[in-house]
Amino acid sequence: MIRNEIRRLRFEHGEMTQQALAEKIGVTRQTVNAIEQGKYSPSLEAAFKIAAVFGQPLEEVFHYSVE
Repeated sequence: MIRNEIRRLRFEHGEMTQQALAEKIGVTRQTVNAIEQGKYSPSLEAAFKIAAVFGQPLEEVFHYSVE
């Protein structure tokens, strides 16, 4: 299972909207919403782009656990 800190990071970065994040990484708002809710796993490229937007290493944004 992959968990993420996207929602928290968005709010820590000036309450960034899902739409604003989507535009920065080149996906739709619906994709950001699905990733944030854990319903969709992002591509490796999208995951790195998300981490870069927040200036965080990948492992600070996404957490993988075997359940």
